[in-house]
Amino acid sequence: MGMVFGKISVETPKFQVIQSSADYEIRKYPPTVIAEVTYDPSQFRGDKDGGFTLLANYIGALGNPQNTKPEKIEMTAPVVTKYAEKIAMTAPVVTKSGEGGEGKTVTMQFLLPSKYTKAEEAPRPVDERVVIREEGERKYGVVKFGGVATEKVVGAKVESLKKSLERDGFKVIGEFVLARYNPPWTLPAFRTNEVMIPIE
Repeated sequence: MGMVFGKISVETPKFQVIQSSADYEIRKYPPTVIAEVTYDPSQFRGDKDGGFTLLANYIGALGNPQNTKPEKIEMTAPVVTKYAEKIAMTAPVVTKSGEGGEGKTVTMQFLLPSKYTKAEEAPRPVDERVVIREEGERKYGVVKFGGVATEKVVGAKVESLKKSLERDGFKVIGEFVLARYNPPWTLPAFRTNEVMIPIE
């Protein structure tokens, strides 16, 4: 893996740019096999990248691959993060999304290299928190930005992207996802991030 200022020369998804404007790009992504882990960020004592380690262990990015083959799987970019409100199991339990995003669950995904076309072709994870599944073809409105993807910055990007998409007649069909192209230790000036909103 060649590191150049924290940029890694790795496989990235082969999307098709359907439309490009000053504000955003509309992209179509092909079906992909992903490894994902969903967790409550508070389980990791405030480490919002807690899922990163589990996924990195599965593919063998941090040493021996923790999968049943065991087979080392090449790292790809970006790492995708989705946020969801946690649904309380029983009424009167109320989970508030306070500061630090309590009451939210985080799903972190690694896209597996394109040589894996079906979920069953990928090595099985040893840790059952890691789930392998297939995602079908999908379309996103995307905006790219540098620096650190703080909650505040991401929130502002999501709002303005949503407005632009709706203004131009696109139908938003789900929550945004955050795509980060560099490992967590990359210097802010060299980071590339994208906010992606699924559209019809």
